[in-house]
Amino acid sequence: MIVHRHERILDPTRTALVVIDVQEAFRQVIPDSASFAARISTLVRGMQTQGVPVLVTEQYPRGLGHTVREILDVLEPESPIIEKTAFSSCGAPEFVDRLNASGRDQVVVAGIEAHICVNQTVHDLLAMGKQVHLAIDCISARAELNRTAALTKMQASGALSTTTEMSLFELMRDARQEHFKAIQALIK
Repeated sequence: MIVHRHERILDPTRTALVVIDVQEAFRQVIPDSASFAARISTLVRGMQTQGVPVLVTEQYPRGLGHTVREILDVLEPESPIIEKTAFSSCGAPEFVDRLNASGRDQVVVAGIEAHICVNQTVHDLLAMGKQVHLAIDCISARAELNRTAALTKMQASGALSTTTEMSLFELMRDARQEHFKAIQALIK
């Protein structure tokens, strides 16, 4: 039995997942978009399996379309999809209200574009006192230079790096945990 959990290890009672703007219009411009959407789908399913709330945002869906089907198909009905025009998700009052109402202080972030909406959201979450974990295998941009610059800036500002597999196993902590087999099946 683990007596002390480091404050930077994800805890399912403290964690929320935020999926930012993974919308149809980006499908043609994000490198390897099918694989990218599949990774986020896996992350969403793994988080939901462990009781972690998921918030999804859409940037101006009238122009950019809605969240890609791979993610919509796995979302639980109570997972909100929040429309926004501000680049930061925190610019949408509904987003901030729902995140605050969840009582979660650790936020795993996935989405696009790394240097615009993800970057601004992460910085605002940090300013709100949230511990932000960047699911770096689930954050993308049209250009790798922009993705790299964004990850560097967000990490320098205090965001922590993680991956789908790393975050899901941090939440479980033990192979005897009830969701182990389900999570193991997701990541194989």
